Amino acid sequence: MAFFMKTMISNQVKNLGFGGGSEEKKEEGGTSDPAAAQGMTREEYEEYQKQMIEEKMERDAAFTQKKAERACLRVHLREKYRLPKSEMDENQIQMAGDDVDLPEDLRKMVDEDQEEEEDKDSILGQLQNLQNMDLDTIKEKAQATFTEIKQTAEQKCSVM
Repeated sequence: MAFFMKTMISNQVKNLGFGGGSEEKKEEGGTSDPAAAQGMTREEYEEYQKQMIEEKMERDAAFTQKKAERACLRVHLREKYRLPKSEMDENQIQMAGDDVDLPEDLRKMVDEDQEEEEDKDSILGQLQNLQNMDLDTIKEKAQATFTEIKQTAEQKCSVM
């Protein structure tokens, strides 16, 4: 028990920086070479570092591309709904190389929305809207329009 307490106190003192750990460092074989610390040769360690850097660059490029695609989507939505432009989005698109388009899934959604809007604006879309209205509403609108035209004609005739 006394040995355990002495070891625990010794470790706490070492952690505080009061020394007492010089023997332990010599026993570990404390090499400053990171390759040896990883259990690799120098060449293996350099190859590993190159791979890590390449993978990080690929991840960064993919992340930048995704950010630019999102910015492109926001720009598209701002144009569609006539909202003010964002300089930050335009900068992200430029950083990705200006060859950024909407992701394929979003492009399909946007195209479908545009087709729906075009259909609503066309004559067929207006006819479908008429089918959705009830007959009484159509009669009321027609009667109101007829009455308005009749009153306008009477006013013009009385002036002449």
